[in-house]
Amino acid sequence: MLRLFDIFFSLIGLVFGFPLLVLLTIIGLFDTGSPIFRQVRVGRHQKPFILVKFRTMKVDTASVATHLASSSSITKFGHFLRRTKLDELPQLWNVLKGEMSLVGPRPCLFNQQELIDERAERGVYNTRPGITGLAQVNGIDMSTPRLLAETDQRMLQALTVREYFKYILQTVIGKGSGDRVKN
Repeated sequence: MLRLFDIFFSLIGLVFGFPLLVLLTIIGLFDTGSPIFRQVRVGRHQKPFILVKFRTMKVDTASVATHLASSSSITKFGHFLRRTKLDELPQLWNVLKGEMSLVGPRPCLFNQQELIDERAERGVYNTRPGITGLAQVNGIDMSTPRLLAETDQRMLQALTVREYFKYILQTVIGKGSGDRVKN
């Protein structure tokens, strides 16, 4: 049932959000010259997939977890995208393709072994990663692997249609701060 919601809402979001996606892409071209960010992430059953987002950091920024990146790497437009969470919009494509869900554990990088191990131990990889979820709306990021994996597991065990919509609504109204960036 939740997969049907994912397909419906990602399709609606991509169709009706298309003008905004084009506008943000054009602004991003002036900001970094390369507005779309692609990165290999850990997906369902620990299979790799290419996550797409709007670029918020300089092009030459090292490919590390957000909490390990320097805040000086974030562009002015990137700060706006992160604050409004608009950098996540292109992930609707990942949702439509079935690589992600709107709600689920945030996909990590393959070099985040401690988090991968914690999640594997708790069965978190039996589901699609998501754009938002319990950890995101509570400000829990990848800098605390065990807490994040425990929160992901708790969310997945209690995920209902009601909770699915609750996490989406909380994200839209701005609850949670996203991944921290070191200063």
